[in-house]
Amino acid sequence: MTRKNAINARHGEIFNHRSVKNADGSPARCRVNGKCKTWKTRPADFRLPVKHGLYEYFYITPENAADWRKS
Repeated sequence: MTRKNAINARHGEIFNHRSVKNADGSPARCRVNGKCKTWKTRPADFRLPVKHGLYEYFYITPENAADWRKS
């Protein structure tokens, strides 16, 4: 995933994890839960809020963006 993909991601869009699998062998999924946050002073940084499962929320950032791809 790139910064451009994160900025263009819409609410409800699904991303798949490259290596983590579910119990049935399908890739782990997360759904975009909000708008991508960017900063003028740090142009390479972004923070995309996502939801996984029923209760787990986290952010896709440049540090973990390589692990996710658009489904």
